[in-house]
Amino acid sequence: MIIDTHIHLDDERYVEDFEAMMARAREAGVEAFVIPGAHPGTLERAVEISEAHEDVYFAVGVHPYDMEAFESVDFERYAAHPKCVAIGECGLDYFRLEGSDEEKRAEKERQAHVFRAQIRLAKKAKKPLIVHIRDASHDAKMLLLEEGAAEVGGVLHCYNADEELLSLSKEGFYFGIGGVVTFQNAKKLIQVLPKIPREKLLIETDGPYLTPHPHRGTRNESAYTRYVADKMAELLEIPPSEIEALTTANAKKLFRFG
Repeated sequence: MIIDTHIHLDDERYVEDFEAMMARAREAGVEAFVIPGAHPGTLERAVEISEAHEDVYFAVGVHPYDMEAFESVDFERYAAHPKCVAIGECGLDYFRLEGSDEEKRAEKERQAHVFRAQIRLAKKAKKPLIVHIRDASHDAKMLLLEEGAAEVGGVLHCYNADEELLSLSKEGFYFGIGGVVTFQNAKKLIQVLPKIPREKLLIETDGPYLTPHPHRGTRNESAYTRYVADKMAELLEIPPSEIEALTTANAKKLFRFG
């Protein structure tokens, strides 16, 4: 059995065939799903889906691209929901930084402010973090350490294979591995994967994005976690059943369900 620890089931691209897509995932061996909180506009749908499906959980959070909406989210109310298992996805993303050096610096400061706030909310709610990091490994790591995020731990969603982040495994952080590991150009992740402690590995899709080979170019969905598990097993030279068992146990330990 597999747990998809990061799947945007609240995305409109799943609306048309939602139940059929969920049936395919369960048939493929997916036993639970976690919807990350990325945009406040879809948060209520995430809650509704989790309430309608026993095997679906959600998180409340604001992605760095949507940080302007941070103040509009009633974090305490959502975090108190019995199906809420985490805070995030939150973090730092410098990929789209534009403008002058001063403008970029100001943007980084705004992102850091919102990220710090969500770490503090996670600690208050006693829930783990779902962390998004893109082109910001050092700053994100230092911020997590400064804010004492080890108190709640979390997952580095779509782990970017930066070895600097590996030390966070000692701070209670797990590493989300998704379809990227099946890409031909994923040489860095393939090299770093064996260095991640096995008790810190998780499987995710980030659907509808980052669809694994051989389905690249189509909408991603939880049934495709099977390709991720098989590739991880190949790279770590262990049976797929072992990957499934250890990542499922890891997910249940981190999110405290099941």
